[in-house]
Amino acid sequence: MAPIDYPDLIVLGWSALLILLVLAAAGAEPAVRALARRPRWSMLALALLPIGLRLAMLPQAPVPAPRTPDDFSFALAGDTFAHFRLANPPHPMHRFFETNYVLQQPAYSSIYPPGQGIALAFGQVVFGSQWAGVLLCAGAFCALCYWMLRGWTTPTGALAGGLLAVLVCGPLTYWMNTYWGGSLAGAGGCLICGSLARLRRQARHRDALLLGLGLAIEWLTRPFESLLLAVAAAVFLAAARRGRWPAVARVGAVAMVAAMPALALTLLDNRAVTGRWTTLPYMLSQYQYGVPISFTFQPNPTPHRTLTQEQQANYDLQVSVHGNAPDSWAAYADRLARRMRFCRFFFPAPLWLALPAFVVAMRRPGLWWVVLTLAMVGAGTNFYPYFYPHYIAGVTCLLILAAVTSLQTVSRWSPRAARLIFLLCAAQFLFWYGLQLMAGWGPALALTDKYESWDFVNHGDPEGQIAIDRRLAHSPGKQLVFVRYAPRRRLGQWVHNAADIDGSRVVRALDLGAAENEALRRYYPDRTAWLLEPDAQPPRLTRYQAGSSATLQ
Repeated sequence: MAPIDYPDLIVLGWSALLILLVLAAAGAEPAVRALARRPRWSMLALALLPIGLRLAMLPQAPVPAPRTPDDFSFALAGDTFAHFRLANPPHPMHRFFETNYVLQQPAYSSIYPPGQGIALAFGQVVFGSQWAGVLLCAGAFCALCYWMLRGWTTPTGALAGGLLAVLVCGPLTYWMNTYWGGSLAGAGGCLICGSLARLRRQARHRDALLLGLGLAIEWLTRPFESLLLAVAAAVFLAAARRGRWPAVARVGAVAMVAAMPALALTLLDNRAVTGRWTTLPYMLSQYQYGVPISFTFQPNPTPHRTLTQEQQANYDLQVSVHGNAPDSWAAYADRLARRMRFCRFFFPAPLWLALPAFVVAMRRPGLWWVVLTLAMVGAGTNFYPYFYPHYIAGVTCLLILAAVTSLQTVSRWSPRAARLIFLLCAAQFLFWYGLQLMAGWGPALALTDKYESWDFVNHGDPEGQIAIDRRLAHSPGKQLVFVRYAPRRRLGQWVHNAADIDGSRVVRALDLGAAENEALRRYYPDRTAWLLEPDAQPPRLTRYQAGSSATLQ
């Protein structure tokens, strides 16, 4: 039998998908327009759609396991809040548990703001899985995109924007396949921008409360960007209700009252973690370790405390991948130009055909503020020496508004062209989504791994962590795992623990040498000791032998 020509098969499937989409769109358009005019049903559908699509992938892509330092830090935050405390007491043997993006003193805690951790804790307490919190945030973001757009555009445009949110930030992206977040901050941005559109028409207390709620969510997830959005909101209100300053003052007062609980929670969290009301855990981490790197951080630091092997490896990795903080405005401009490629995350390739039409549409009232806000947030986040799309999650709804406005402008010239561009966006998503559903088929997995730009969907166990976790889970009794990294280690994180270290069935600790390790073994006399060498190929887990030397190269 002749071998199957996989490229021809894929092209055939792509062509059939496009034909089916065109036929389906022609028949479904009246129903879609009717749904768009029913806000509650539209929001419910958009909330359930990304969740349902991702759950359908579970046979091929199971519940994501934390893999990166950010994942484990946020998971620690979620577990801490699930125990109904803001921070954990420092462990008496904390030197064994030093790891990326986690403070050990004066408290054992994640370094990140509490917002995402609260969402993960909700999933853990209510559903028994932190990932459930990630799913709920994704659904809320897509639904609120529609709500936000109803204040700026037509019902049909709002529904199209909500569907775009599912396509670009839904089940195939890291916003739903890691524990870092993105959707929660995006939902906060939707509340901010949607309430501003409504406050432009009428200064209602309900919309002012929603504005404050959006700012609170943004503050608890992305504090720096929330300040930029607060300034942008003030500019919008001052311009939209010019001359009616008492109304603006009332809106600002109500919004501040709504945001006060978030500010109070931040102060309490700071106090519990750092010992100071105004010192953020992130700031203390920079002081103690020199990472994460900031704009003001200088290369080759002399930190407050000697970097552990893992902290030094993380610092070296960030410098090699992202570069040091810019020391000139020329470097700043170069970084901004290089980050323009991340527009691909928010705009599917077919949508670029319509985006130039946004320039024509900018004469519409209010769109000047959209451009100003995007420029302000983009310029502000460029001070970070590294970047991920969730850093600007708060303005994702504005990017979707720009996309919808572009499509509507094209539609005035040629409705068929606008419809075709949107269908091509849907076809692009369905193509990659279909391949993920067939990930057990070799060519599909090869395509997603090699060509899908934002593929964070988990398939298999490439780093070997799941196999190690499974073996430890099936070992009787309590376990103590000494992690021994090679001098030149691979990317990954293997020292990670729950909020209650002593109460955990498995405790992971750094291998600090035979003499130091014996002190930890005496602290945990009832645990079986293991030696984990994650840089072996594959990672090696053996019974720990006292006095064994570090021979892994």
